[in-house]
Amino acid sequence: MSLLKCKWLTGFILISLQAISQQDSIHKFSVKDCVDYALKNNVKVKNALLDIEIQKQSNRVTTADALPSVKGAGSFTDNVLIQTQLLPGEFFGQPAGTYVPVKFGTQYYTSGSVTLTQTLFDGEVFVGLQARKTSIDYRQKAAAMTQDIIRANIYKIYYQLIVSKIQIQQTDANITKTQNLLHVNTEMYKNGFVEKVEISKNEVQLANLQTEKSKALTNIANGYYGLKFLMGMPQKDSLALTDTVTEDQLKQGLLNEGVYDYNNRNDYLFYKSLNQLNEYNVRRYKLSYYPTLSLTGNYARVGQGNDLNVFGKGQWFNSAYVGLNLSVPIFSGFSKNANVKEAELQLEQSKNTLNNIKDSIDNAVLQAVNNYHSAIATLDYQKKNVSLAEDVYNQAQKKYESGLGSTLDINNAEADLRTAQSNYVSAMYDAVIAQIDYLDATGQLK
Repeated sequence: MSLLKCKWLTGFILISLQAISQQDSIHKFSVKDCVDYALKNNVKVKNALLDIEIQKQSNRVTTADALPSVKGAGSFTDNVLIQTQLLPGEFFGQPAGTYVPVKFGTQYYTSGSVTLTQTLFDGEVFVGLQARKTSIDYRQKAAAMTQDIIRANIYKIYYQLIVSKIQIQQTDANITKTQNLLHVNTEMYKNGFVEKVEISKNEVQLANLQTEKSKALTNIANGYYGLKFLMGMPQKDSLALTDTVTEDQLKQGLLNEGVYDYNNRNDYLFYKSLNQLNEYNVRRYKLSYYPTLSLTGNYARVGQGNDLNVFGKGQWFNSAYVGLNLSVPIFSGFSKNANVKEAELQLEQSKNTLNNIKDSIDNAVLQAVNNYHSAIATLDYQKKNVSLAEDVYNQAQKKYESGLGSTLDINNAEADLRTAQSNYVSAMYDAVIAQIDYLDATGQLK
């Protein structure tokens, strides 16, 4: 194979690999695909899920307090100068009143022991064991709340970008209308039927429409950047949205109007779990008044000798004991009472918050229903308004082209049409947001 062919083949392979790499980074996503991607890659969601794992490890620590504890210990002592004691001389046949210096012990002392401790009763530990499942549920509901916020924001941005396509289509149609009108006026100017100022007006209108489109495209691009950031997707990846939005889709939520359950809201379940944890906290501090009981066992082996090789020539002795330890709290400076009172007040706060969450959900649903109805009614009205404005514009254009109308008429009709179209797009945006807010308020946004 020639060198030229090798270079060509290598270049072809590199281009192919690059194309494959670029293709891999193109994502064609529905709104649910975007949500699923975000629930795996959004930083806040990932940290919330890590909080669950952290709580699991914390629960292991609580469990460890109820399991046996085994400790080993060892020591080696070199009595460089053995302590001297004075004993009465009578013990050794010496005259009374005299003392004989005597050294007790050996130079080297070695010991090893194993101690086992088992809690038999500790109210605070047992309450901690009972609260483990609730603590996990609390963290899970906190993560679910974070997921709900991310989900709602993704829905809003996604469908706003979908609606923005309608805005671009309308702008393109208006550009085409203006270009056609510019062409007509140019021909009429050549034949002396209109002044050049009419052409200038059309050019200004065309420039304004192109500027409007440019701004809209910039906003759309920024919307895509924001959506990818919210999803945790690299900005270099390409994202294509596959869903569509229709007026019928926007009206579907009205079929279940006012039907909701508090338990469908993760924020309600979150504060419900917090309330249960505070109940456990009160029980934990109340049980701190009770005595604690534990079992202790120890086995030790001690070696002594005057030779450094105590393991070979020393004398070894065994010892062991088993005991029960009872600790009875008598007075702790009122700290236990303060802990109980504080826990009871925190429980009262969580109960108040839980009731307030119910009221907040009721309020959110009622407002969402009203906003939803208003948005749909406005959307229907603006749709009719666009249809009327298009009819007026078409009639004005026909009259103008036939010489029966003025440029003022067609310019006014075009301005009214653009206003109607802009209002329709805004109404579509509002309807999208209203539907999402309603589904979110009733816990139906999945």
